[in-house]
This record gives sequence, C-alpha cells and structure tokens, in this order.
Amino acid sequence: MMLFRQTRLHGVFEIDPEPYPDERGFAAVCWSQDESNRHGLNPKLVRCNLSFNSRKRTLGGMRCQAPPYKQAKLVRCTRGPIYDVALELRPQSSTLKERTAPLLTSSHRNMICVPGGCAHGFPNLEGDSEVFYQMSESYHPESTRGDDGTIRHSALIGRRKQK
Repeated sequence: MMLFRQTRLHGVFEIDPEPYPDERGFAAVCWSQDESNRHGLNPKLVRCNLSFNSRKRTLGGMRCQAPPYKQAKLVRCTRGPIYDVALELRPQSSTLKERTAPLLTSSHRNMICVPGGCAHGFPNLEGDSEVFYQMSESYHPESTRGDDGTIRHSALIGRRKQK
C-alpha cells in the first residue's frame, strides 16, 4: 500500500510507501497501477531515468513536454535530499503558475507524482545526490520545454514556503 497526499496542485501527490517490516528489514510497494488509477493518475510507465549530481545545490530542470507527448513523472530521491518542484502550467488550472516543492529524502523514501502538463525540476541540497524517476511518455526532444528560458528557474524561489 502507498499513502497519497494531495498537494496544493491538482493531481500532484506526495507519496509515501508503507513499509511491511520483518526481522530482516522491510518491503514496500513503490508503484501500483491500481492505486494510481484510484487517485486519477496516469499509471503508464515507459521510461526510467537516473540523475546524479556531484555538487551541492545543482539545479535539475525545470522541464516538461508539450502535447501530444505530455509526460507524467514519478520521482524518488535515492541519495541525499532534494526539493522536488512541480510548476503548474496547465492553462485550465486554477493554480496556474503556482508550485509545490516537497522535500524528498533517501531516508524518508517519499516520492512525488507530477502529471503531464506540469514542469518539473529539483535543486539538490547535498553533493552526490541521486534521483530516480519514471515517466509515462518517451523522450521527444522536439516537444521538450524548459532550461532554454521558456520556463524560468524563478519558480524555485521561495520553495520552502509552499508545500
């Protein structure tokens, strides 16, 4: 089972895997198509990426893919802490241009699910940070938006204030 917490942005969830402990340690479900469907999330996963940053405060993102290749992402920090930022870019949203930025840590094992249409990025808070993320759509460079000035990194300013 996974514990889903809706953030201030519609369809953006912080997710905690619920551990099932025994004398050896624990096991936990980190992704479930059924649970994703119950929360209205895109359960399709077609690609996994790993991001490693050796230097503290390295910025990864802000990026998204435009239609018809919008990418939902399930993101987990596997080493070190990061602020994982989701920026609302869906034009019909009542929270357009707002953001949420939960703290993801390897020790907490929490994740964020970011729907297609939202930009995503993360500053790492320590050196040697590693992030593992899964996407609902393959990479289409012609559809990628961000890091070229189309999405401003100013979305990361004040990230501690909003959750």
